[in-house]
Amino acid sequence: MPANVESMFYVRETPWHGLGVKVASALSSAEAIQIAGLDWNVNQHPVKTDDGIDIPSYKANIRSSDNKVLGVVTDRYKVVQNSEAFAFTDGLLGEGVTYETAGSLSGGKKIWLLAKLPEKYTIMGENVEPYLLFSNSHDGNGAIRVAMTPVRVVCQNTLNLALRTAKRAWSTVHVGDLAEKMDEAHSTLALAEDYMRGLKDEFERLERIYVSDQKVMEYIDMLIPLESDASEYRKKNIEKLRNDMKMRYFDAPDLHHLGKSGYRFVCAVSDFATHSSVLRRSKRHQENMFSKTVTGNPMIDKAYSIVLDMA
Repeated sequence: MPANVESMFYVRETPWHGLGVKVASALSSAEAIQIAGLDWNVNQHPVKTDDGIDIPSYKANIRSSDNKVLGVVTDRYKVVQNSEAFAFTDGLLGEGVTYETAGSLSGGKKIWLLAKLPEKYTIMGENVEPYLLFSNSHDGNGAIRVAMTPVRVVCQNTLNLALRTAKRAWSTVHVGDLAEKMDEAHSTLALAEDYMRGLKDEFERLERIYVSDQKVMEYIDMLIPLESDASEYRKKNIEKLRNDMKMRYFDAPDLHHLGKSGYRFVCAVSDFATHSSVLRRSKRHQENMFSKTVTGNPMIDKAYSIVLDMA
């Protein structure tokens, strides 16, 4: 086992670490929204040409705190204020909701708040903490989205799989009757218990699927493919990534007790997708990782599908 493996696998941060503001100490959503710097509104103003002529059917979304233009939208666009996002989550989760973090991306164009659900779950003998993530955009380029994000506590890996048996997310565009749509979200995400139950069932199913070491190697090659015409530089990078994922499967101390199972493989891929060091870290790396927390991580979903399809 590599010398740094134990510390590597036990010094973990959640995927949203470093983004937004930690608001876990807030006593209420009203206090949380202030701590997170989201206590501003979006006002809509007419769009005009340089000559002062109105441009019909379009409006500018402008932040009240500094008059910054967040986006230009059609007149069908309905604003969901930040305070409404917190009120929605308060109403959805009820008494006992605890906010973890909240903030904005791209200068206020996108905002999110993340709350820890009060329920506790034990899956495969391990603690899994469920979070609910509400994200919204003010620039006209994104939907209102609410999603479940379970986290395997021992290693802080996200387990937000796109289950074949239960829904983990709800979204809607900023048009039409938003009040009615938000009521729909309440009824949909009131089924969060169904998602966690489905997650438990699927993990138990994966645990019963035997995966040989040879299959693990094949699956890793499928997840991190190498083009036939790849350069030597590209081959070295791909090999580095594959070795990283192999190490997370074969050497991780927190996976040894799971045996050679599909569940162990999915957990290893989740660890890689959540915590591996990218070869090139862009300025938006953290934002991109956070986006996958909202929408789901394609690599984890693919690993899940591979194990089931190849069993």
